[in-house]
Amino acid sequence: MTHFCSIYCVLIKMALYLCFLFFLIYSATACDRCVHQSKAAYFSQSSSLSNGACGYGSLAPGFNGGHIAGGIPSLYKGGAGCGACFQIRCKNTGLCSRGGTRVILTDLNHDNQTDLVLSSKAFMAMANKGMGPDVLKLGIADVEYKRVPCEYKNQNLAVRVEEMSQKPSYLAIKFLYQGGQTEIVGVDVAQVGSANWNYMSRNYGAVWNTSRVPVGPLQFRMVVTSGYDGKWVWAKNVLPADWEPGMIYDSGVQITDIAQEGCSPCDDGGWK
Repeated sequence: MTHFCSIYCVLIKMALYLCFLFFLIYSATACDRCVHQSKAAYFSQSSSLSNGACGYGSLAPGFNGGHIAGGIPSLYKGGAGCGACFQIRCKNTGLCSRGGTRVILTDLNHDNQTDLVLSSKAFMAMANKGMGPDVLKLGIADVEYKRVPCEYKNQNLAVRVEEMSQKPSYLAIKFLYQGGQTEIVGVDVAQVGSANWNYMSRNYGAVWNTSRVPVGPLQFRMVVTSGYDGKWVWAKNVLPADWEPGMIYDSGVQITDIAQEGCSPCDDGGWK
């Protein structure tokens, strides 16, 4: 009976994950990969984005050479959009380059006049050579942007144990270097070698937590958007038994999947 209950609980959990995944993918008002026309502003100090809603803290300015951004709720997605990559360019062809620049989402933007608020580095990076200061003078720029895959060729997905974690009763983590064009929508944790998984909840932004912390070394499994559905990604030996708050641990896996959204006809549209 115990074995049956265990299997039944797992099936129920997977069904809930998949229902949430379906909702996440199809509740968006527009597809990420479509080119969006909007406006963008910038923070004069990157430290403003360091205190962002994703919870990356002081790590944020080091992402992508400091090319980071805050996005509106439809991009932030309740925290699931944290770490997403976007290609953005301003539409003033006299000042701005055709290629624009790539930014990583690290914060929530509450300004309904702009879809994205960039770091000043990212804002200037949209400019033609030598015209960065002139672009900054715009303050707010007409832009177009689209979601693109994140690439971390020499970097596995990493797990950072948050300072608020308290062994053995509470564990909070966040994921770093999430590649591909995906979202992590569910996380479980278990002792290495065990099939007794405990679910984790999204605390805020990119931070997941649980008060049911297994003893010993820990493994994780994540539900990741992939294709038109989702899949499990297993990281089988991540945290040592003596894990410590504030430390970053290599998961041993890389995520390179692309989530499809069925948003024809812009699926195959290039950056013209």
